[in-house]
Amino acid sequence: MLKEYRTINEVVGPLMTVEGVEGVKFDELVDIQMQNGEKRRGQVLEIDGDKAMVQIFEGPSGINLKDTKVRFTGKPLSLGVSEDMVGRVFTGMGEVNDGGPQIIPEKTLDINGEAINPMARDYPDEFIQTGISSIDHLNTLVRGQKLPVFSGSGLPHKELAAQIARQATVLNSDEKFAVVFAGIGITFEEAEFFMEDFRKTGAIDRSVVFLNLANDPAIERIATPRMALTAAEYLAYEKGMHVLVIMTDMTNYCEALREISAARREVPGRRGYPGYLYTNLATLFERAGRLVGTSGSVTQIPILTMPEDDITHPIPDLTGYITEGQIILSRDLYNNNVQPPIDVLPSLSRLKDKGTGEGKTRKDHSATMNQLFAAYAEGKKAKELAVVLGESALSDTDKKFAAFATEFEEKYVNQGFYTNRTIEDTLDLGWELLSILPRTELKRIKDDMLDEYLPKGE
Repeated sequence: MLKEYRTINEVVGPLMTVEGVEGVKFDELVDIQMQNGEKRRGQVLEIDGDKAMVQIFEGPSGINLKDTKVRFTGKPLSLGVSEDMVGRVFTGMGEVNDGGPQIIPEKTLDINGEAINPMARDYPDEFIQTGISSIDHLNTLVRGQKLPVFSGSGLPHKELAAQIARQATVLNSDEKFAVVFAGIGITFEEAEFFMEDFRKTGAIDRSVVFLNLANDPAIERIATPRMALTAAEYLAYEKGMHVLVIMTDMTNYCEALREISAARREVPGRRGYPGYLYTNLATLFERAGRLVGTSGSVTQIPILTMPEDDITHPIPDLTGYITEGQIILSRDLYNNNVQPPIDVLPSLSRLKDKGTGEGKTRKDHSATMNQLFAAYAEGKKAKELAVVLGESALSDTDKKFAAFATEFEEKYVNQGFYTNRTIEDTLDLGWELLSILPRTELKRIKDDMLDEYLPKGE
């Protein structure tokens, strides 16, 4: 039998302490009825004897300690899921937010999910085409991978996220593809940008959108990515879809965690973030993957803004430990009008070798990737040398590498946010750029491949 309590002891920030409780469990959902009849929801964060600490999702304003009733529901925060969710928009707490009819759920799932048994995981090795050369060719995304985007304040990560959501597809597959988009603490302007882009391009028809806006209570941000991942797991593992989850901005999620930690008076870790930040992020990112015996998969692209562009900040630092690489946006490239401003040299996809090659992309993929990386690094070095010593100090070969680096940024990286290149287009463009260099400098590609693909008469 559910009991109601009027034994609220204190409210500090988003947290409320209730005394004299019995049989309460961690993560349990809580109904809070205020003195004016308004209802709010919360979640049990901690139990100490007969005291329960409750996290209030809608915020604590207006709560009267004496007259507010608290009821513990005996179940965790959950989401009603159905295949009808595709094409719909929800709030950060999973409520319908597009003016359409309510979803009739096929089942109700705990948003905290379950850990995937490592023995049940299938290895990620199928190529996902995003239509973006710098990712598809040089930092390849594969099904079941988690590949974050490290951005900075003011950089165009929202345009990149929308482009990936619009263009991403699994090649040579008849199975359905869906995008789950979670906006975490984003501004109304950003939310409008995404919704307008999704509707205009038709991407909304294969998307499930969860929006937690900047003016929503910060505490709701803790639930939003879990709502999105629960919907993604259902579509992937029960409906057999390839699901791409895009979450922006994970920095806002971490700030909400820090706010709760401060309210709980916990001993802070690096830069005030809780010591369990790594573990908490892992509970989200490790929900990506493929399962043996199922056709579906969950692939994640979390997007985070690095405070002060500092890659050693705890959020990008810990994220990099958990995920399989990172895509880094460059402020220098952005200032030079390169779109998208992806800095290919420090970017990395640790699983790229598993999703490329004959039968997946093309047999020349790996060789050209290595050669482009090496040539671009050499070209950047030559340009830096020219700044210090002057162009006259460069050899003819150095000048060609410098010209290659310039062309690489202008033609290859700078493709714009509305150009969708197939992997064949990207590989052909790579060969066209490599033809700028003397054949003797293409040391990472075998002669038979150079004979077959290198443009003649250049």
